[in-house]
Amino acid sequence: MSEADDSTKAIALQLPSPVQAISPQWRNANCLQLFVKRDDLIHPIVSGNKWRKLAPQLARLSGTRPVHVISFGGGFSNHLHSLSFCCAHNGFRFTAMVRGDYRRNLTPMLRDCERWGSEIRFLTKAEYARRTEEGFINSLKSQNPGATLIPEGGSHPDCLTGMQMLADELTQQIGQVDALFVPVASGGTLAGLAAARGQTKQLIGVAVLKGQQYLESLVEGLLTHNPRKTVNTSYRITHDFHHGGYAKAPHLLKCFCDEHSEQLNLPLEPIYSGKALFAMRQFVESGYFTPGQKVVFLHTGGIQGTRPLV
Repeated sequence: MSEADDSTKAIALQLPSPVQAISPQWRNANCLQLFVKRDDLIHPIVSGNKWRKLAPQLARLSGTRPVHVISFGGGFSNHLHSLSFCCAHNGFRFTAMVRGDYRRNLTPMLRDCERWGSEIRFLTKAEYARRTEEGFINSLKSQNPGATLIPEGGSHPDCLTGMQMLADELTQQIGQVDALFVPVASGGTLAGLAAARGQTKQLIGVAVLKGQQYLESLVEGLLTHNPRKTVNTSYRITHDFHHGGYAKAPHLLKCFCDEHSEQLNLPLEPIYSGKALFAMRQFVESGYFTPGQKVVFLHTGGIQGTRPLV
């Protein structure tokens, strides 16, 4: 049993996550081998790239007591949702630093975190914007001695280890992959896969927010922590499919998600997975790939974040 397995021994995980062959009604699709890596099925709560990124970080804490974890995110954050559940499971104290004030109308995500015993601190947008500043971090550490701070989205250098597991699974399941489409928000998933040893020839990151150069700098910053100091898989980030910005979901994108959820028997939401699959369709239909190539979409979960306020 690995260290990561030991820290979550009572959580029933579906690993490796399955690979699903798809046959969408796209131009050129019948000339290619198209798949979805279903990381959304790893666990009903701790799904997708959240588990991959958090497992090594939680394993590092598993042998110490007491543990206090602090992290950051918005009111619908998949990262905070997964981390809150994991901390409750492991008996860790958890403080969620949340952008915006939801005290009068907690989101479903925040209600779950509260139910799991998390402490919730609401920050103004100005306060939240300082979350990576040295002065803010030092003040937070002085107020919470011994606490472990995990960055927004879980994109910590440890996540490079978690993504190696994913690369290994893909190689064992379907062999060489010509292109892998990955949604990009905090950069950890793309950086980890770029650093991983595997048989993926090209990574195509799909920006889900307006962040040209910003997202590239996040990925490059994480790659500096790669112990091998190499990028094993070439990658690029396309900024053509954010559909107006983070959490923006125009009618066209919503219709795409609804149509393909039904057509492919695949849960999709317009914040992450829908944008990445939309981009994959555009690449396929443009003739970007040659016949016979193996193209994979990584479903990173995140469905909980679309639950409506009640």
